[in-house]
Amino acid sequence: MKYIALIRHAKSSRKDVALQDLDRPLNHRGELNAPIMGGRLNDQQVVWSRVFCSPALRARQTATFLAPAVGLSDKDIEVVPSLYTFNYEELLYWLSTLERHEDGLLVVCHNPAITDLVNFLALSDLEKIPTCGVALLKINVLNWGRIGAGMGEMTYYDYPKNHFLKRG
Repeated sequence: MKYIALIRHAKSSRKDVALQDLDRPLNHRGELNAPIMGGRLNDQQVVWSRVFCSPALRARQTATFLAPAVGLSDKDIEVVPSLYTFNYEELLYWLSTLERHEDGLLVVCHNPAITDLVNFLALSDLEKIPTCGVALLKINVLNWGRIGAGMGEMTYYDYPKNHFLKRG
């Protein structure tokens, strides 16, 4: 059994228009939301082994803020250049190359790839995962290379404003 939390990076800043897309940092709200979402994800009782993230600064910062909340440290974060993509098929290919022993993974990357991958794996119809949104999938395979359409069961889906909306 495999578990994967597909996470869209937290809210980023667009203040400095001279920055390249890869160099955009989180804004204040993003810095606050990432550890909160990590705490909510930790309540799901999954044992996490690693965080993989895009090399984009906003994704790396999201991973850094989120990791301690799920019991991981900076040494458990791996930056993967191929996760800087907006195409779910590239994410799917990367997943299929993971080692068999990898079971509880967090992946922080970008839309629309993250939403499209969740929809492909779980046969769901999410319109758009919001910033710092988390989709947790349970996948009944022993080997990541066998992952395919409809093989994931979405056991948890949440995003920062979700709890605010429930209270309001």
